[in-house]
Amino acid sequence: MTARHHVLIVDDESNVRRVLGTLLEQAGFQTTRVARAEDVLDLVRAQDPDVVLTDLKMPGMDGLELLGALRCEFPEIPVVMLTAHGTVETAVEAMKRGAFDFLTKPFDREEVATVLSKAVAQAGRSRLEFHGPVRPDDEDCGLVGRAAVMDAVRALIRKIAASPSTVLITGETGTGKELVADALHHLSDRSGGPLVKVNCGALPETLVESELFGHERGAFTGAERDRPGRFELADGGTLFLDEVGELPAATQVKLLRVLQDRRVDRVGGSRPIEVDVRLIAATHRDLAEEARGGRFREDLLYRLNVVEIRVPPLRERLDDVPALVECFLDKHAARLRRPRPRVGPAGIEALRRAPWPGNVRQLENAVERAVLLADGPELAPEDFGLRSDVASAAAPEGDLKATARAAAAAAERRLIEQALDSTGGNVTRAAERLGLSRRGLQLKLKELGLR
Repeated sequence: MTARHHVLIVDDESNVRRVLGTLLEQAGFQTTRVARAEDVLDLVRAQDPDVVLTDLKMPGMDGLELLGALRCEFPEIPVVMLTAHGTVETAVEAMKRGAFDFLTKPFDREEVATVLSKAVAQAGRSRLEFHGPVRPDDEDCGLVGRAAVMDAVRALIRKIAASPSTVLITGETGTGKELVADALHHLSDRSGGPLVKVNCGALPETLVESELFGHERGAFTGAERDRPGRFELADGGTLFLDEVGELPAATQVKLLRVLQDRRVDRVGGSRPIEVDVRLIAATHRDLAEEARGGRFREDLLYRLNVVEIRVPPLRERLDDVPALVECFLDKHAARLRRPRPRVGPAGIEALRRAPWPGNVRQLENAVERAVLLADGPELAPEDFGLRSDVASAAAPEGDLKATARAAAAAAERRLIEQALDSTGGNVTRAAERLGLSRRGLQLKLKELGLR
């Protein structure tokens, strides 16, 4: 695993490439800089960047054409647009076509780092189980595995996809809730409209309302221009609010009002803006319990939970482990340009019996690690970071050890989630609270499938 996230910068002006590259590298990113959009697809195939940051106006292929090509071939990679003041409307149109966000020139150092960090987080979630866009005739709904619990999820998706009703997707972290949201959108009548995604847990509390509802110029310090919120950008399509349980109480009130009135009020605005949006929300929390504890509005919960889709944890669909492993082997062998290994019977059995507190995301991380470090054509339990005795069904001691490992992992997970919650998702401060280095916590997050 590389220590730094990789951003591909596309701009025909050498000075812009230099300034952005320096700024991002100082912020801890790895960068590749290219002058022509025509060269980007080959570079993406070769380097597999986490994010593409591209200018809108360029000679030859422009940013919108590049966005279309990337969304077609690499829809799991977020694209951030660069724009001058006079082309903000075009940048907004780009977001409706699938761009993750846009930045205006001249650049604000903090805004650049913030937007790219959010895009990187989006990339990590989008890569989970990804194997291509969902099509109306897709029997699998973009989901891997044939366990009965997953067939039930698919059946419910097909039944409600065409409805305008709000949907609440529940399930543990790493189970693939975002994939369900993708399927609901792409199998609906709104599939031709935008699908806008927001991770509520990654937004600073001071910026949540501006991000969701937009703001007018001068509404607060740093608001130098009007900016549409995510509801406006999703007009005519679908808005996916991931980790909706993390929203502050004041924002919950405003969200409830939007769901009731179908209108948004920008921060600092004087007139409401009508929006036609289907809302899909997701959470790993028990919102009913949160409501009883006064941490989530009960009336908002009723509005969100018109239909609930529960995504099962991996332990409830262990028969899907071989299919998931095959999918991830194909994906990461191609991405890492490594020979595709196979998994022997002992490896598959160890994978089936191992505890996966981070669910499918953690399983994928284990497969990626094995592909990257494999020395031969067949992967053994040790290549996945597992011990051979986990695969032995006859050894009670092995079961005891597996149970102990699962309990320890669950305890670690709770402590890390609590530290991240208490620091607003700040990894550096969370690491200090846990007595770890930032690098150590990042490795632990990946190991547990939390990032």
